[in-house]
Amino acid sequence: MKLRFTKMHGLGNDFVVIDATRAPAELTPARVKAIADRHFGVGCDQLLVVEPASRADVDFRYRIFNADGGEVEQCGNGARCFVRFVHDKGLTAKDQIRVETKSGVIAPRLRADGLVTVDMGVPELAPAKIPFVSDSDAVVQPLQVGDSVVAITAVSMGNPHAVQVVADVDAAPVAEQGALIERHERFPARVNAGFLQVVDDHTVRLRVFERGAGETLACGTGACAAVVAGILRGLVESPVRVHTRGGELEIAWAGPGTPVLMTGPAVTVFEGEMELE
Repeated sequence: MKLRFTKMHGLGNDFVVIDATRAPAELTPARVKAIADRHFGVGCDQLLVVEPASRADVDFRYRIFNADGGEVEQCGNGARCFVRFVHDKGLTAKDQIRVETKSGVIAPRLRADGLVTVDMGVPELAPAKIPFVSDSDAVVQPLQVGDSVVAITAVSMGNPHAVQVVADVDAAPVAEQGALIERHERFPARVNAGFLQVVDDHTVRLRVFERGAGETLACGTGACAAVVAGILRGLVESPVRVHTRGGELEIAWAGPGTPVLMTGPAVTVFEGEMELE
């Protein structure tokens, strides 16, 4: 089986994008893992699939697979690449589209300056809907991680996040704690672990250990969740510049009950064809 693909990235969070608008993509977890392999495949953090809309009020369907082959609900950096891809490929003439995801509808918009703004929807804070096992709806909650107890804020941006505030992201135990938090029993669907350093009222630094991918250079939904957590904890004010290892995002949020807006770049790297067994 030959598979045509486009390699893209959003702040170094890299993707293989597949156009399945004309014919279904025959993907299995094993094939996704083969494509994502950085030594024997193309290499990526996530694989994105563009499919025809399944309902009248959206333009496309958007599916996301992590490097481990598992399908997930949402990917913010991928959403920016998605709208760049469908526009560049002539699949739509619209600068703003509505896209159906596993967790709901998002609305990415390609701006005249080349950046992409995505309406990521209203963050979910209720523990049961994240999902997060807790009998409290407190913004800050203790989480036992190995021999330590860390203070986290649980947020869903269509996918679950556990955000903790650290003094220095460079010194944070991202690999060690991230792996433990990702599969913590209180997060039954697993979770993305965010490590947030506040620089000033409108600037933060962030590292994210992503569910099914490990630490990535940037995480769009992680940046959204981190800013939501920071605002709820009174540490930052909207809009917030989020500095990741791959670059910078701007996140704006007016508060509970309102959508999060994420703005950043989306870049095409190369196109190719891969032979899959």
